[in-house]
Amino acid sequence: MSPNAHIARHRKPRAAKIDKALRAGLTGGVMGTIALTTAVSPASASETKNTSVEAADTAKTAETAAVSGSVTGSTAQAADSLKTTALKYELREAQAKAAGDAREQARKTKEKAEAAAERKAEAAREKAAKAAERASRSSDRTALSTGGGNVAGMISFLKAQVGKSYVMGASGPNAYDCSSLTQAAFKQIGVSLPRTSQPQSTAGTSVSLDSLQKGDLLYWGSAGSAYHVGVYIGDGKYIGAQNPETGVAEKTLDWDPPTGAVRVQ
Repeated sequence: MSPNAHIARHRKPRAAKIDKALRAGLTGGVMGTIALTTAVSPASASETKNTSVEAADTAKTAETAAVSGSVTGSTAQAADSLKTTALKYELREAQAKAAGDAREQARKTKEKAEAAAERKAEAAREKAAKAAERASRSSDRTALSTGGGNVAGMISFLKAQVGKSYVMGASGPNAYDCSSLTQAAFKQIGVSLPRTSQPQSTAGTSVSLDSLQKGDLLYWGSAGSAYHVGVYIGDGKYIGAQNPETGVAEKTLDWDPPTGAVRVQ
């Protein structure tokens, strides 16, 4: 037997052993791999599932947070918008009220000014009318006193009646009562007086006893219901038909002070 044959014969079993080992190792490797895969795969699937759930939860939480943030932001914006609208409304209301108050105040101020102006004008008219009346009366009285001696003529007439009798209801020329004497005296200057003392006491403008002028009519009692009348002749004296005992007489004011006086035109 040749050496090569011997070698070949001895090598073949070795190759078979190696191949067997390889097959065994391969088989073991494949089976190990399968076993490893089998052992590992459920855990990996579970982990993958858990990871997916966690990712879903995280996404849901993020979505919820985003929605909540969006709602919160929208609510805040809506609140701010309502607040701004309310402030604008209040501002408009305040402006409208202020404008209304200003108009009302202006109206009241105008009315007060117009009323005050009217009162002032009325007072001025009354003052002017009174001044004109006083001027007219003063002019008339001056004319009577200095222009032709009318008042002087009336006083002369009265003095001529002194000593005549007093008779109730008599109208002269020989006897008089108080009011018929004054009526006759004023007739001398063209003035017509009522017959009795009551209306004679209001027939002219009331004057103070401290500012008497010649020719003023004196009365005793109250104006409108006087019971006696006479005529002031100056120097603190008057002439009147006093009573049945005295008759027509010239007396001083302090002998029987009169109650009041009127200036007759």
